[in-house]
Amino acid sequence: MISLPFFLCKPSPTSIPDSDSARTQRSKVHKEERQGLELNLSELPSESEGLFISAMLVSAVLVLVCVCFIVLRLTPRRPKNFPPGPAVLPMLGNLLSLSLDNPLADFERLRKSYGNIYSLYLGPTPAVFLNGVKAIREAMVVKGTDFAGRPQDMFVNHVSDHGKTKVGVILADYGSSWKEHRRFALMTLRNFGMGKNSMEDRIHGEIKYVVKTLEGSIGKPFSPQVMFHNAASNIICQVLFGTRYDYDDNFIKVIVQCFTENAKMANGPWAMLYDSLPIIRNLPLPFRKAFKNGVTVRALGRQLLTEHKKTRVPGEPRDFLDCYLDELDKRGEDSSFSEDQLIMYFLDLHFAGTDTTSNTLLTGFFYLMNFPHIQERCQQEIDRVLEGKDQVSFEDRHNMPYMQAVIHEVQRVANTVPLSVFHCTTKDTELMGYSIPKGMMIIENLTSVLNEEGQWKFPHEFNPENFLNDQGEFFKPEAFMPFSAGPRMCLGEGLARMELFLILVTLLRKFKFIWPEDAGEPDFTPAFGITLTPRPYRMKV
Repeated sequence: MISLPFFLCKPSPTSIPDSDSARTQRSKVHKEERQGLELNLSELPSESEGLFISAMLVSAVLVLVCVCFIVLRLTPRRPKNFPPGPAVLPMLGNLLSLSLDNPLADFERLRKSYGNIYSLYLGPTPAVFLNGVKAIREAMVVKGTDFAGRPQDMFVNHVSDHGKTKVGVILADYGSSWKEHRRFALMTLRNFGMGKNSMEDRIHGEIKYVVKTLEGSIGKPFSPQVMFHNAASNIICQVLFGTRYDYDDNFIKVIVQCFTENAKMANGPWAMLYDSLPIIRNLPLPFRKAFKNGVTVRALGRQLLTEHKKTRVPGEPRDFLDCYLDELDKRGEDSSFSEDQLIMYFLDLHFAGTDTTSNTLLTGFFYLMNFPHIQERCQQEIDRVLEGKDQVSFEDRHNMPYMQAVIHEVQRVANTVPLSVFHCTTKDTELMGYSIPKGMMIIENLTSVLNEEGQWKFPHEFNPENFLNDQGEFFKPEAFMPFSAGPRMCLGEGLARMELFLILVTLLRKFKFIWPEDAGEPDFTPAFGITLTPRPYRMKV
């Protein structure tokens, strides 16, 4: 038998007696093993605890299902045969697809993706966007009455009438009251010389003050913004109230400032959020400033009407206000005519007759300074046609094809009201194969028409050749619609055309306009709002 060395042998429990320390150690190990086993058993869930955990898991799944269901219900779905558009988010709609500061580039991008008729959700509210001359002309002219409504629950409505009286003419919905007031306005403005000598006299009277202002600034760079705003305002004030105001008059300064601020805000980010998220409408956010401005201009309008009535002689109208009051006397109380309506009416007309005209003038002189060869050619034509005449008349436009082309090109690039005033459908209708339900908000993208490829010789540059044929004669392309088209086309188109022609021709005849040497590079990007406004600049005469 082979024996192993003693140090490789495993001692048996009986071969080596236990010491006290060994027994203590083994006892400690056994105790820890028992405690570990007890702990593991205690960590196993009891039957009731297992049921509780199962119930919690089922509840979590049900909550998740409910949330998904609510999200799906809150996510708007386009109706059958509705214009296409990008995917819609709950509550926000397509707001995240747009730049709130200036969404015009986004609208062009979406047109390229979805075509000339597409839809967006501004928050939970759907809107159909029309692009290109074909779609806009079919909607606004061919089917004009179908698309002649105005949305009524918008920022501009609430600012204009504080959500109460629903009066005015520009934002009034399509119906008998709007028809009566539009007919009355066209007739009254025509009687007061829209396109006639009396209106020319009013415009020439105001031009004298512009000339005086410019003569006092010869050789010195100055900002023309206030001058042109006040001039345009005074011309319409003489028609409406029979009054002109000094350029530093507080009434005219406050009115112009309030309208200018509200015009910038009306299509801006805060107005878009106001329209898209009704829950924020009563919060103290920046759009409250527009409501304060609205209260201010209505109070001034009420004050002006009260003073005007003191000197009125019924039946002997001096201006638009007197004509309206005479009509109110004839109709009595049971009609759509009222003093509240009159106040909003003349404020509407004042805004429409001031902001767009002054911004077009600012755009015109901005481009003429930066295209001096075009300015010089205008002046040559003016000098030739007006030789021996004291002042220009509106009839002279027929002998000035190049000047006419320049003015229309200024209007095209100015694109003063790029989205027009929003429309809505008056009944269920159809447009180029799409079904459009009644009450649908309709937004005309006039930018898409005024820059449309195939409609213009030079769609993306300032060039009067866009309005001249091969013989050098003036002509107006079908795509020229800066005032929109159809039954809701701008009331003051005739007055605006006359103002632009007489003011531009008179000033170009008397002055040369120069971009100041220290003014830096011109910024051709306008500020976006309900109207496009040139960035502030200085001119030198």
